[in-house]
Amino acid sequence: MSNWQQRLRVSTKAKFCLRLFVTAPFSLSTSLFLISPASAQVANDDIARRRVVQAEEAIRSATTDCTVQWSAVDEKLTGKCIEYHNDQWFEFTPRTAGRYYVNISEQQCRDTRGVQLVVLTGTAGHPETYQVLSCTSLGSQDDVFVALDGLRAGQPYLLDVDGYLKDFCAFSLAVSRTPRGVPALAPPPVAAVVPAASAQFTLHWLLPDSVGAVHQFRVLRRETGAFRAETRATVAVSRTTLGGSAPGYAWTDTLAAPGRYLYQVVAEAPDHTAPVLVQQQWYYYSQPLPKLNPLAAAATQQAAKAQQNWERRSHRARLKRQAVVRRHSFPD
Repeated sequence: MSNWQQRLRVSTKAKFCLRLFVTAPFSLSTSLFLISPASAQVANDDIARRRVVQAEEAIRSATTDCTVQWSAVDEKLTGKCIEYHNDQWFEFTPRTAGRYYVNISEQQCRDTRGVQLVVLTGTAGHPETYQVLSCTSLGSQDDVFVALDGLRAGQPYLLDVDGYLKDFCAFSLAVSRTPRGVPALAPPPVAAVVPAASAQFTLHWLLPDSVGAVHQFRVLRRETGAFRAETRATVAVSRTTLGGSAPGYAWTDTLAAPGRYLYQVVAEAPDHTAPVLVQQQWYYYSQPLPKLNPLAAAATQQAAKAQQNWERRSHRARLKRQAVVRRHSFPD
C-alpha cells in the first residue's frame, strides 16, 4: 500500500471516530430520556378512567402531575381528614364478602407526609351518592394498612389516593385479605408535647383485653422529620403464674440526639391476624442550656448593672437638656 493510501485510510478512520464522538452524547442522553420513568399524568387521574384493582394485585403509581377533578369529590364528606390536591382513582369489587385490607407500601415522597386514602361507595363521579367508609391521612412513609370490614360481594368500592398536604409520592397499593405493615392511625398532636431534659425515655403500655392471642410487641420509633419509623425492640408477652398474659409492660430507650420522637407499640400475633396498635406517644428530648460558672455569672450580673446605670445617667442627661431648651424657648 502506498503512502498516500495509508494517509487516506487514517484520515477516513479519524473522521469516523470524530463523528461517533460528536453524536454519542446526544444518543446517550436520548436513550436515558426514553428509558427514564415518565412524569406524565396517570390515566386514572380521571374518575371515568379509574383503575380496576383485583384482590391481591400489587399496583405501582404516583401522584406527580395529578390534578383534582372537583366534580368528582365533595370536601364536605371528608371534612378536615383530607385536603384534595393531586388525587387519582381506583375501584375494587370483592368476589367474596368479608374483611379486606388496603395495603400501602414502598412510598417515595418529596416530603415526609406520604399519601392519604379515602374509601367510599356510590356512583363514580356523582358525589351526592357517596358514602365514606374510611378516610386516612398517614403523615409518614411507613408501610401501613387500612382495614375495611363487612365488604359485600359484587359491590364496587371507590378508592381515592392523594398526596397528604400537597406531598408528591410514588407508592404501591394492594387490596388483600392479609394486612401488611402497621395500622394506619393518626398519631397524637406533637404540639402538646412538653420537653424533657433526659435522654432516657421509658415507654409504658397495657395489653388490652380486646386483643386476641399475642406473642410479642414491636416497638417503633420515628423522629418528627424522618420519612419512616424504625423497629427499636421486640418485647415478648410474659406469662402470669396462672398461665395468662401479663397486662403491663415497659421498655426504656436511650436517645442519641435531641428531637421529637413518636413511639408506637404494635401487638403481633403468631398467625395472620392483623397487628394492633396498643400505644403511641411523643417524647420531646431537649438538652438544657449550659450553666454559667460562678465567675461568669458574677461578670454577667455586673455588666447588667453597669448597663442599667448607664441608661439612668443617659435619661437624666436627656431630661436636663430638655429643661434647658424649654427655658431658652420660653423665658420668664
